[in-house]
Amino acid sequence: MKKFKILPYAALFSVFLLAGTMAAFAQENIEIVHDAAFENQTRPPVAFAHDAHNEKAGIDDCGECHHAYADGEKQMGDDSVGMECSQCHYGKPGQGVADLIRAYHLQCAGCHGERKAGPVLCGECHRRR
Repeated sequence: MKKFKILPYAALFSVFLLAGTMAAFAQENIEIVHDAAFENQTRPPVAFAHDAHNEKAGIDDCGECHHAYADGEKQMGDDSVGMECSQCHYGKPGQGVADLIRAYHLQCAGCHGERKAGPVLCGECHRRR
């Protein structure tokens, strides 16, 4: 008789255990946008779900965000995946190439503003944990 009283609780426990396990495996890999060249940071690095972001935004070409330039011209079909942004964006304001912080803000917040989608305020991307 006691077996039948425990059975519903065991089944309910199994459902919660399975749901928790599935949720743990379903979590996406979160990217931390950070460059070693950032000095004296006043805000935390940006963390976001790279693949989910690109899927939602309809971005298929890596070069759309990870652009590559040669002689001042954007290279179509080429990208800078695997490079730190500071490898090109090392300058100071007024030196031609956008400095690192400005480059990030132009790329990310600029795109969000153009599309009227996504965060544009500092604290919406740079979240304190």
